[in-house]
Amino acid sequence: MTYVVTDNCIACKYTDCVEVCPVDCFYEGENMLVIHPDECIDCGVCEPECPADAIRPDTEPNMDEWVTFNRKYSEMWPVITVKKDPLPDAEALDGQKDKLKTHFSETAGEGN
Repeated sequence: MTYVVTDNCIACKYTDCVEVCPVDCFYEGENMLVIHPDECIDCGVCEPECPADAIRPDTEPNMDEWVTFNRKYSEMWPVITVKKDPLPDAEALDGQKDKLKTHFSETAGEGN
């Protein structure tokens, strides 16, 4: 099992999760985070820290596409281990549907 970041992180990018991760498996895009599924140790401490409820275990239904998505971008983006401010419209966009189609950016974030 692993944990993955899903589309509710897009355009919010809360980073509370990265501070509690014991193995530094979060990677930063311009407007979201992902988890490297091969580095995640399945401890689950990140899941309750996410204000947007965007972190899910891969054992939930329909998570295969998110495992692939997280793997792809974690290999392209820099690691992030330090909490940063969320994006300016995070509260307004939290919970919005179809953010993968409407708000996702493949651009890498700054990392640490």
